[in-house]
Amino acid sequence: MSRPFRFGVNLLTPAPAEEWRAKCRRAEELGYDVILVPDHLGMPAPFPALVAAAEATRRPRLGTFVLNAGFYNPALLAREVATTDALTGGRLELGLGTGYVPAEHESAGLPYGSPGERVDHLRHTVTELGRLLGSGELPRSRVPLLIGANGDRMLRLTAEHADIAAFTGARPGSAPGSLEPLTAEELDERVARYRGLAADRAQPAELNLLIQLVAVTDDPEPVLKPLLERQAQLTLDTALALPIVLAGPLEELVARVRAQRERFGFSYLTVLEPYMEAFAPVMERLREESA
Repeated sequence: MSRPFRFGVNLLTPAPAEEWRAKCRRAEELGYDVILVPDHLGMPAPFPALVAAAEATRRPRLGTFVLNAGFYNPALLAREVATTDALTGGRLELGLGTGYVPAEHESAGLPYGSPGERVDHLRHTVTELGRLLGSGELPRSRVPLLIGANGDRMLRLTAEHADIAAFTGARPGSAPGSLEPLTAEELDERVARYRGLAADRAQPAELNLLIQLVAVTDDPEPVLKPLLERQAQLTLDTALALPIVLAGPLEELVARVRAQRERFGFSYLTVLEPYMEAFAPVMERLREESA
């Protein structure tokens, strides 16, 4: 039986206190289950932003999507996680990833490392968080763990440790810090690889997909034009078929989300802040059908 849907919005833009709280309240009004914050330089600092979100809302859970593990010492991160979970009333969901933007590490004066080194550091971080948050020395002992993954080593780590397996639907591009979208067939292979690695789990993980573009429209071509200009390998038809793109009439988008849950198992969908309003009618219709 399919898991019920959950929906999250990743808030990207820093704002003064009252404007930030208003955005969070609007996300709650629209029905989002999770308010999320990324971890990129120039965007909101995750933990204080989530504490402010908790003060402005009552129902949504609050998460990092995802922390760049290379920015953090595990012992200090454990303190941040425990304190934030306590201050948000136990609503925190911790999302972790390796990071993929070398320039951010350079700006922060931190080593970027090879892909293997970044995965090793993330594994060490996950292990240390489990030890420290379960030690009784910190205010909370357990928060749900999301890991954003695509490569084989990351999928193995996700299968071993994560409560939520987050698929980016993209791979690193040829330019540093860039991403190229996966086709549905390529994502099929990645999800199948994860399922094989996770076959022995006692409790299946929730599967998440980050949707990169949402537009309820009868004419998706103008909306997709910037994507087609960035990704020269795509045509309009292949762009519309990407799992991370939802562009078209409302009923078609609702059907696509249902079909992707059946095909891939994605019951937890995240959208980016610019599409928070656009995705709301899709979310509402899906909930009406499940009621």
